[in-house]
Formats: sequence, structure tokens, C-alpha cells
Amino acid sequence: MSVLKVVEILGNSEESWEDAVQRVVNEVAKTVRNIRSVYIQDMQATIEDNRIAEYRVNAKVCFEVFEE
Repeated sequence: MSVLKVVEILGNSEESWEDAVQRVVNEVAKTVRNIRSVYIQDMQATIEDNRIAEYRVNAKVCFEVFEE
């Protein structure tokens, strides 16, 4: 039987929402093994001079927990 855990992470990027999500996954992967999925709960953007300055995501990352 597998046990899964979910952590909520906020990420941002100046390029795109996709890049913001990838940055979240990359950062979580530094300390967590066996990432199974990422759920995007919310997306936001900040605006400067009528242009998107920063993309932001509120992501939930799901990973498998192993007993050792």
C-alpha cells in the first residue's frame, strides 16, 4: 500500500505560468523523492505598465511516502 503526502507551494516566474510550475517542481525535487503529480490551485499575475511582470501559481505537489 502506498501513502501519499501533499504540500502546498507558491511559485513565480517572469516568463510564464508553465515556468512557474516547473520552478515549483524543481525546488520540491531538491528535498523530496517520488513526486507523482502537481495540482494548480490558483494562478495570478502582477502587472506593471499594462504588461504582465510576474506569473504566480499556488501549487499542490503530491509525492509518495516510503517507510524505511
